[in-house]
Amino acid sequence: MTDPQHWERQTIEKLATAALQEQKRARNWSVFFKSLTFLYLFALLFFALEWIGPSRGTLGPHTALIDLQGVIGDGGEINADDTISSLQSAFEDKNTKGIVIRINSPGGSPVQAGIINQEIRRLRKQYPAIPLYAVVEDVCASGGYYIAVAADRIFVDQASIVGSIGVLMDGFGFTGAMQKLGIERRLMTAGANKGFMDPFSPVNSAHKAHAQAMLDEVHQQFIKVVRDGRGRRLKETPDMFSGLFWSGERSIELGLADALGSSDYVAREIIKEENIVDFTAHEDLADRFAKRLGAAAAHVLLGMDFQLR
Repeated sequence: MTDPQHWERQTIEKLATAALQEQKRARNWSVFFKSLTFLYLFALLFFALEWIGPSRGTLGPHTALIDLQGVIGDGGEINADDTISSLQSAFEDKNTKGIVIRINSPGGSPVQAGIINQEIRRLRKQYPAIPLYAVVEDVCASGGYYIAVAADRIFVDQASIVGSIGVLMDGFGFTGAMQKLGIERRLMTAGANKGFMDPFSPVNSAHKAHAQAMLDEVHQQFIKVVRDGRGRRLKETPDMFSGLFWSGERSIELGLADALGSSDYVAREIIKEENIVDFTAHEDLADRFAKRLGAAAAHVLLGMDFQLR
């Protein structure tokens, strides 16, 4: 006859063993799914930051695309470092049949735009068999146009905004508000011009004249770049370099652009290679944050913007 206590003990042991096995299986599945989720998120992060991806060298003949979208500036959406890296990669790829720079920019830093323009001209001489075209989307103004004139040809949409060949330096003056509020400005400098264009002091006529001379100098540099880039195609008018802008259709008539066309059209009909590969360089999050922090610090220290916009 079976001992009831022994039977109960065996039953409890079996139940406890089954429970432990179930917990172990649940834990193993939990670890498996967590690991799978982690690997998935890790892969997404790698692709998002462009640490890994398909090799461009294996994609066959193609049109290289470089997107320039946003304001031009050191640490901005468009900057010389990233753009030059993209250009060099595109030109050096043995399968690149032509390059399209797609521009949608209101302008920005004349220095960054100038560096990009010079690099485009250098690479075009180094790789004469690879044509480079600029394609304008919504806006190609000021610094954006400064870059575009380095291309072999410029294509636009009929409603694109093109031009704004001028330079500006902007800021604010608070002297009137300070007088009303009874605020006294106490500025001490070592150097007669160290407080140049201080927004809390009355306008200094000598400072204003010096700033205007700098603007005029950079403006003339801009005009020369446009004339060199467009050559005899340019049909100059009295207001062409006044800072005005025109529709894409009108810009063709003025010789500021060459023809209507999108990036797909240029790849398919002009370069004759409709397979488009994006060579646009993208910064990782840390680099982007560091550059923007540096640009913001420079803006605070200078207290003014000097831009092709």
